[in-house]
Amino acid sequence: MAAKIRKGDKVIVLSGRDKGRTGEVFEVRPTANVALVRGVNMVKRHQKQTQAQEGGIISKEAPIHLSNLAYVGKDGKRTRIGFKIQKDGTKVRIAKSSGAEI
Repeated sequence: MAAKIRKGDKVIVLSGRDKGRTGEVFEVRPTANVALVRGVNMVKRHQKQTQAQEGGIISKEAPIHLSNLAYVGKDGKRTRIGFKIQKDGTKVRIAKSSGAEI
């Protein structure tokens, strides 16, 4: 199945402790059906010191299941995503609420 949410999309969180927060997707893991959203679902992790990186407690993004994310359209409201085949045979994503191409 084609990916409805992709890297670079602006999304809103639908459920969980970060409900209502928006951010940009910077990584999608399709096999696990999760995505990482910049600045959302932050967790603290203990990091061991290496030559390249300082040790200590760091904050980083934890994965969010794709079912808990919704695409934010041009109007700033959340929308579902569909697909349409164009005349030349290319497949494009469309916003279900407005019908506009994404």
